[in-house]
Order: sequence, then C-alpha cells, then structure tokens
Amino acid sequence: MSRSPSLPDRPHRDIDPELPDDERLEALRGHFEDIVDVNDQLEDQLDDAEERRKRLREKVDRVERENESLKSSSLYIATVEDIMDNDEVVVKQHGNNQEVLTDVSPRIAEEVEPGDRVAVNDSFAIQTILNAETDARAQSMEITEKPAVGYEDIGGIDEQVREVREAVEQPLTDPEIFDEVGIEPPSGVLLYGPPGTGKTMLAKAVANKTDATFIKMAGSELVRKFIGEGSRLVRDLFEMAREREPAIIFIDEIDAIATTRSESKTSGDAEVQRTMMQLLSEMDGFEARGEIRIIAATNRFDMLDRAILRPGRFDRLIEVPEPDRDGREQILEIHTRGMNVNDAVDFADLADDTTGYSGAEIESLATEAGMFAIRNEREEITHQDFVDAIEKIEDDDSSEVVASAGYFYQ
Repeated sequence: MSRSPSLPDRPHRDIDPELPDDERLEALRGHFEDIVDVNDQLEDQLDDAEERRKRLREKVDRVERENESLKSSSLYIATVEDIMDNDEVVVKQHGNNQEVLTDVSPRIAEEVEPGDRVAVNDSFAIQTILNAETDARAQSMEITEKPAVGYEDIGGIDEQVREVREAVEQPLTDPEIFDEVGIEPPSGVLLYGPPGTGKTMLAKAVANKTDATFIKMAGSELVRKFIGEGSRLVRDLFEMAREREPAIIFIDEIDAIATTRSESKTSGDAEVQRTMMQLLSEMDGFEARGEIRIIAATNRFDMLDRAILRPGRFDRLIEVPEPDRDGREQILEIHTRGMNVNDAVDFADLADDTTGYSGAEIESLATEAGMFAIRNEREEITHQDFVDAIEKIEDDDSSEVVASAGYFYQ
C-alpha cells in the first residue's frame, strides 16, 4: 500500500531584532523565498494526491461493478416460439431443444413477439428483449477488402470463366438484358473438379470485379456442435445477404454439408442434414431471393445430394478440369510474369512435360524453379531450373499427380 509523501520542513523566522534594517529586510526576503518554495512543494503534493484519489475512485467503482455482477445471476439467450394468453410465452433456450412455458413481465409483455431473441434467468422468466443482431460468425464471413485476383490471373479455363461471368457477374452489372430477353438469370453456380484447378480463384476474381457484397464461408464452418446452430447460421448468412443486396455468397467445400442423405441415426449426421435442409430452403424457398447469387465449389461432386443439384438451386454445374497443354502453357506464363526468367525458357516444352499438373501445382513448379536459381546464386531463372523443379516434384511422393479422370473414380 502506498504511503503519503512526507511534508517539507516548515520554515521558521528567527531574526535578531538588533540587526540593522537592511540586514533584517534581507533576512525577511530569504524567509519569504523559503515559504514560497515550501508552498510550491505542497501544491505539487496536493496535485499528486488528487490524481491518486481519482485513480483510487475509479478502482473502487470498477470493484463495485464487479461485485454487483458477481452477486447477480447469469442470464441465458432464448428465442420466443409462441405467445399464449395471460402473459405466458413459449421460449426455447439456445443450445438445447427444450421448450418452456414461462411468464413475461407486464412491463414488456406488449413488446414481446414470436421470433424475438430474449434473455431469461434460471427460472426461464424473460428479463429483457435483445436486438435481433446477426450472428457474429456470419458477420465475420463478409469480405470487406477485394481480393487481388483478376480474370487475367486465371489460365486454362477460359470457357469456365465465361460461364461464371454470364451467370454471376452479368446479372448484377447488366440486369436489363435478361428483362429484354424475358428470362430469369441463373441463381446459382456449382464449380466442381479436382483440387488446384482454379475454383476458389475464380470466385475471388468475381469478388474483385463486382461491387456486390461478397460473403465467403466453408461448408465445414456450418457444421456446429449444438442442435439448430448450423441452420441458424445459414439463416443469418442469407438474412445478412438480403440486407446488403446485391450480394454473392461463396460456399467452399459444400460437400461438408450437402452429402447424399442416409438413414444414419447419429445426432451428428442428423444435424448436418438439418443444416443442409435449411440451406435448400434458403436457396429455393417461398421468399424471393432477390439480387443474391450463389457460387459453390467442391472436389467431391460424386458425394453431393441430388436435391441440391437441381435447377433453381444451382442452374449451372460447371466442371473445372485440369488444364490441357495450351492451358498449362498459359498458366506458366501467368505465374512467371513477375519473375526474372531467361528468354531461352521454352514454356511450350515445359507444358508438354507437365501433363496431369493442376494450376496450383504449376504455380508451385514456378516457385521451385526460382528456389533452384537462388540455390545456385543466380538472379535469373533458366530452363534447366524448371526441368530440375519438375524432377523434384515428381520424385516427391507427397505431391503425386492425380488426373481429373481418375480423381472421382479411383
């Protein structure tokens, strides 16, 4: 515990009355200077004491608030399911499937409506009405900064790029053309194919080229532990998209929640299926979807439930295969654009040597070639560096190349 500072010595006036007037005046001046000096020290100590008192007061207030919080009981989040007569309501606490009939205070009885999020105590009595805020997890999935990927950064899938732009970008940037033709624009696009072929990059390019709100999520993020949480998160995501139209929702790894339904009775499988049915409802329910476009991607097309593949949910199923020879050459040129490559490097020859490589593997090949140049203390990358990189990648068992034709049916 801090101690109060000691007070300065009090100056005493002890002047010989027999002194001449000039000497007595000089002594009084010295005494006055001592008094002024002591006064300054006391003022400084008083200011320090006031500051210390202020800090202690803030600490006391904080401790008092913490004490009050500890003495009060915790409140739980619940949803109002139904309103009965005599100021009684049915509430369901979040995190379990239990519905409880409870009372509501006359003070807020007229304000409570079905669907409201409320705070209840241990007896399930409603204490307050909460704002209908979107789940914070849903808000965190909104992409605020545009990805630094354009269509020019994607090679080997020109036809797929065109189809995605027609189905996703054009309805948002030029909706009049669809009205003139008299058709509804495609509402959803599913990209499928082996890993590393550019599905996610294609979605990033769409986000870069449109001014729509872009919401990205992985299918695995929708698989929640407690009953109803996954479907609620899906509902919040689409509600956020409706509030911020036009919007694009990108669901990566959709196979995590859209696998073929089975007769499994485990609670985990049931929750995944419940989440998928909520997704189906949001994609093609009674409410108009508005200016919301959906892009989904998967590496396991064979696992998807047929219900999610029908028109109206995904109007275009676009296969993104491994690049052909021309595509591989184009991808090599894209990924070496910013590299110091020797003019003698033959990209056509390298494209012939990389049969079965995906776009991601070709990007890794370019990086590996640069590493060989660094290892040999050169600033320029030669054709031999690419050849050595190909040999290294093919010798690495962990990067075995699997062609798209064998990926789904091995």
